[in-house]
Amino acid sequence: MRGTLMLSWALIICLSLVAVQSQYYSETLPYRPRPVKVTNLHFFMHEFTGITAVQVAQVNITSSDNNSSVPFASLVAVNDPLRTGPEPDSELIGNVQGIALLAGTNASSTQYIDFGFNTGKFNGSSLSVFSRGEPGLAVVGGRGRFMMATGVALFNPILINATNVIIEFNVTVIHY
Repeated sequence: MRGTLMLSWALIICLSLVAVQSQYYSETLPYRPRPVKVTNLHFFMHEFTGITAVQVAQVNITSSDNNSSVPFASLVAVNDPLRTGPEPDSELIGNVQGIALLAGTNASSTQYIDFGFNTGKFNGSSLSVFSRGEPGLAVVGGRGRFMMATGVALFNPILINATNVIIEFNVTVIHY
């Protein structure tokens, strides 16, 4: 009996030492900052209403106050191509995916969108934007070459009609 009790205590002590030594964190390493990079990007988003930008939800408002072309409280999903120029046949460099909540009475929106690049120097990288519109959108993160990105995406509508929207973007990104 005494041998079993001693063996039990030895096992308990060994197990407690293993639990103490296997922490969920690693040893602290000194911080070595990487140099900050500033990248300027220029591209065009081509949107085709009903094809690459689709309304997925809308509030049921019966008042006559909601007679704008963009109804209040609409949620739109987007998957638009990014191109190097405003022409429809210009080089395709990526796409924009995200959602826009049209929550203002003047057709303003709050947007979460991701600019994904699939060619050239930034292939496999993306920029995340989460912001209200005008005059620019806040860059709040990224992946790939734009890891830990911040910055601003200034936009200029080039063409807006019933079926097409072309928006020019000038993006300044600070990243590592």
